[in-house]
Amino acid sequence: MLSQFGKFCRKLRIEKNERLLDMAQKLEVPPSFLSAVEFGKKSIPEGWKALIIDKYNLSTEQIAELQQAIDNSVRILKFDLSEKDDSDKDLLLAFARKFQDLDTNDKESILSVLKKQDDDKGE
Repeated sequence: MLSQFGKFCRKLRIEKNERLLDMAQKLEVPPSFLSAVEFGKKSIPEGWKALIIDKYNLSTEQIAELQQAIDNSVRILKFDLSEKDDSDKDLLLAFARKFQDLDTNDKESILSVLKKQDDDKGE
């Protein structure tokens, strides 16, 4: 099943009347690699967002859609904890360890708290 990023790329190719091969050439990767990324079998390489924006001259709306697709297709998250104190590290690691055990209500509660933080900051 295509990831959201894969759906975005496929839609973009259709709009531009391109094949997977054409997009792969623009991204300077083999078509098999692009396909694996679109299906979520490989992570989206760093730099692809800027490359796609440049190669396809995306509108502001398309850039926002691309970012959303990338965010929803991420397979691995990396955090730089080198400048975090022990309590911040403990929080992040506890969340990572327990994430799979959280039920839908717990996840919605956590998301609500985080969204409230964004709203309070005016983001």
